[in-house]
Amino acid sequence: MRTRPLKVALLGCGVVGSEVARIMTTHADDLTARIGAPVELAGVAVRRPSKVREGIDPALVTTDATALVKRGDIDVVVEVIGGIEPARALITTAFEHGASVVSANKALLARDGAALHAAAVEHGRDLYYEAAVAGAIPLIRPLRESLAGDKVNRVLGIVNGTTNFILDKMDSTGAGYQEALDEATALGYAEADPTADVEGFDAAAKAAILAGIAFHTRVRLDDVYREGMTEVTSADFASARQMGCTIKLLAICERAVDGGSVTARVHPAMIPLDHPLASVRGAYNAVFVEAEAAGQLMFYGPGAGGAPTASAVLGDLVAVCRNKLAGSTGPGESAYTQLPVSPMGDVVTRYHISLDVADKPGVLAQVATVFAEHGVSIDTVRQSGKDGEASLVVVTHRAADAALTGTVDALRKLDTVRGVASIMRVEGE
Repeated sequence: MRTRPLKVALLGCGVVGSEVARIMTTHADDLTARIGAPVELAGVAVRRPSKVREGIDPALVTTDATALVKRGDIDVVVEVIGGIEPARALITTAFEHGASVVSANKALLARDGAALHAAAVEHGRDLYYEAAVAGAIPLIRPLRESLAGDKVNRVLGIVNGTTNFILDKMDSTGAGYQEALDEATALGYAEADPTADVEGFDAAAKAAILAGIAFHTRVRLDDVYREGMTEVTSADFASARQMGCTIKLLAICERAVDGGSVTARVHPAMIPLDHPLASVRGAYNAVFVEAEAAGQLMFYGPGAGGAPTASAVLGDLVAVCRNKLAGSTGPGESAYTQLPVSPMGDVVTRYHISLDVADKPGVLAQVATVFAEHGVSIDTVRQSGKDGEASLVVVTHRAADAALTGTVDALRKLDTVRGVASIMRVEGE
C-alpha cells in the first residue's frame, strides 16, 4: 500500500462540503483501505474564513480558491460551490495543474458538460459527478458503466425532493399549493426563493445530464422543455384520483421509436397509482430506467441533503483516487450517437384537459368536432354541471404536443367554452 497520501482540495464548505470533510476524517482508515493509499484534506476554499467549521483545521481554510487548485500537489479537487462561475474556471484550472475533479454542480454540467469533458481528456484527468443528480442514489455510474452494453430507451424520474414533498402533501392532505410550499419551507425542504425547484429549473438540469449519458449524445439545458408545477391545484388532484392517478413533477428523457432522435422534458404529469413512481413520498427521489436488455429498473432514495449528497461525492472520490494510483482514468463523455433533440411539439403522449363550458345541448359535439379536426383521438369524456355552467373533462389517446396545442387554441375560440381550467399530460402507462 502506498504511504504518501493523495491530497484533496475542497471547494466549498457548506451543507455538503462540511459533510464531505467530516466523512473524510471519521472514515479515514476505511477510505485508505478501499483506495490503497491515505487521502488527506489539503485545503478548503470558502467565502467566509471567520466562520467556525467543526473538525476542520483553520490552517487549511483559504479564500483563494484559484491558488489552491494551482498548487500542483493536489491530486483531486472536490467542487461543491455550485453555480457557473467561478466553478467553471476553477475546474478547468484544476485540470491544467494536474488534478482530477469530483463535482456536484448540475447547473454547470448541464450547460457546459461537453467543454469540461474535453478539458479533462486534454489533460488526462477524471471528471466525476454522481452527486449532481439525485443525491445519494447511484444513478450516473449505473447508466455510464453498468448499462454501457445495453440500449436505454427511456428515463423517467422524480429528481427534485422539494417539488415531490409539495405535491405529495397536496395529494395526501388536500392542501393547496401555497400551504404545502409554506410547510416545505418551514421544514427546510424549500429554499427562501424556491423558483429553481418549483419552476423546474433544477430538474431540467438533471434531465439534460441523464439524457446525455443514457443516449450517448449531447443534451444541453437549453434542449430541455421545462414547465413548473405552481399551477397545479387541488382540483387537478381530484381529477387524477378519478382516473386512478396521482401527480408528480417528472423528468422524462426518451429515445424516439425510430431511434433517430431524443427528447428531454420536465413538467407535472398524472401517473397511474400502480406505477412504481406513484408511491414515492415526501422529499425522496426515484428514477425509472427502461433498457432493451435489462428491462425496467428503478433507483430510489434521498435525493438531497448534506450527508446523502456527500455519500455520492465520496464514492466518486474513491473511484478517482483508485484511477490515480493505477495511472488511468475512468469513462469520460460518450456522445458518439450525435442524435438530434426533438422539440416538445413532436412529443407524443396522452392528455387530460379540463374545460369550463356552457351547460346546454350540443356543447360536447362541438368540442369533439374540434378534437377530430386536429387529429386528436378522444379516449374518455366526463361532464358535470348545473345552472347553465358545466365542467367537461376530456382524456385523449396518445397525440403529438403540437396537435394538442392547436386543439386547445381552437377550443378557446368556441363561444360555448368559457375557459380551459387545466391541461396535464398522462405518463407512465
